Amino acid sequence: MAGEEGGRPSHQGGLNVETARRQIIEPGPGIASGLRDLPGNLNLKTGSAGLVAAIFGCSGPALIVIGAADAGNLTDGQTVAWLLAIYGLGGLISFVLALHYKMPVTGAYSIPGAALIAGSLATFPFSEAVGAFIMAGVIVLFLGVTGLIGKVMRWLPMPIVMAMIAGALIRFGIGAVTAVSALPIVVGASVVAFFVSMRFVKAVPPVLSALVVGLIAAALTGSFGTSEAGISFVLPELTVPTFTLDAFFAIAVPLAILVVGAENAQATGVLLAEKYAPPVNAMTVISGVGGILAGFLGGHNANIAGPMTAICSSDQAGEKREGRYAATVVNGVLFAGFGIFAGVVVPLILMLPAPLIGAIAGLAMINVLIMAFQAAFTKADGYQIGAFVALVVSMSNITILGISAPFWALLFGAIVSMLVEKPVEIGRRSPAAG
Repeated sequence: MAGEEGGRPSHQGGLNVETARRQIIEPGPGIASGLRDLPGNLNLKTGSAGLVAAIFGCSGPALIVIGAADAGNLTDGQTVAWLLAIYGLGGLISFVLALHYKMPVTGAYSIPGAALIAGSLATFPFSEAVGAFIMAGVIVLFLGVTGLIGKVMRWLPMPIVMAMIAGALIRFGIGAVTAVSALPIVVGASVVAFFVSMRFVKAVPPVLSALVVGLIAAALTGSFGTSEAGISFVLPELTVPTFTLDAFFAIAVPLAILVVGAENAQATGVLLAEKYAPPVNAMTVISGVGGILAGFLGGHNANIAGPMTAICSSDQAGEKREGRYAATVVNGVLFAGFGIFAGVVVPLILMLPAPLIGAIAGLAMINVLIMAFQAAFTKADGYQIGAFVALVVSMSNITILGISAPFWALLFGAIVSMLVEKPVEIGRRSPAAG
C-alpha cells in the first residue's frame, strides 16, 4: 500500500522513513499482509492489467530471446531452459516484491540484454555467456547489498528521472499510432473501444475492452498469424558455465548496467510517478539474485521490468493505488506459467497480431506518460534543461559501449544540470529510496 502525503510518495503502513534509509533492504508490510489483502484487491481491473502486461512480456520479447538462441545455435532444450529461467524467476520476483511491499513492482528480464546477447553469441560459446550471466548477477547484487544504487537514486533530481521515463516509454505511445496503419481495422477498432469504454463503460477497464474488441476484430478479419517459433515441448537442458575475463567485460558488465541503469531505473521512475515509494535497494538485490539463479539455469537475467511495471501501476489497474499490486501478482502467475510451459505456449502467443499487442501496450501507458511529462517539466522544480537532455537522449534509443539509452539519459541529463543549472539544487534528495 502506498500513501500520498502532500503529493509525495510515502512508505506503506506509516513505516518510519529514517529507519528505512538505514537498512539495506527496505522494510515493507510483509508477504503475509499482502496475501491477506490480495483477495479484496483482485478484480476485473487488476486482472486485466496483469493480463495485458503478461501478453506484452510473453509475445515480442520472447521472440527476441528465441532469435538470440538461434544466433547461438542453441538446442531446443537450452532455449526452453533459457525461457524457463527468465519467465519463471521473473514471475517469482513479482510474487515476492508485490506481496511483501504491496506495490506493483513487476518482475521480468532485460529485453535489451537479450538483444545484446544475440550479437555476443556469434563470438562467445554459450557456456562462457552463461558464466557472464552469473557474473552480471553478482555485480547487480553487490550494488544492492552495499546500498550504492539507493544513494545514486536519492542523488538524482527527479525531473531528470521522470524525463528519462517519458523518453523511454514514449515509443509505446507512438507505437499505438503506427500500429493503426499496420493493421487499420483491428487496431482501429481496439483504439475506439478503449476511448468509448473510458467515457461510457466505467465498470470495465478500457484496456480490457480494447483487448477483447481487438481479438474479435482479428478473428473476423483473419489477422491471426502462424507461429514460427519452432520449439517443441522438451525438457530444459542445463549448460555448465565457464568464466572468462573476455566474457566478463563484453557481456557481464554491459548486462549489469542495462539491468540497473535501464530496467530498474525505469521501474523506479514509473513507481515514483504513480506516487509510490519504491524499495530501490530491495529491487536491486532481488535483480542480482535473479540474475545469478537465472544464469545457473541458462538464462541471461531475471530482474524488475520497466514497461510492465508501468502497465501494472497505472490507473488501468484500478483507482486504488494500494490495490494495484494484485495486477503484478496476476502477471507473475501468468509469467511463471509461461516459463514452465514455454515449449507449448510460445507458438500460441506468437500468433497474436503484433500491431494489436503494441497498440494495447501504448494505450495502457497514456496516464503514466502524462504524469512523467508533468513531473519532468514542472517549472517550479527546476532542472528543465537537464530534463530536456534526458528526454531526447532517452527517446533517441542510442547504444554506446553496448549500454542502452536510459542509462545515458540519466548520466547526460545530470551532467548538463550540474553545468548550466543551479549547483546548489543538484543532488537535492529524491524520495526514490524512501
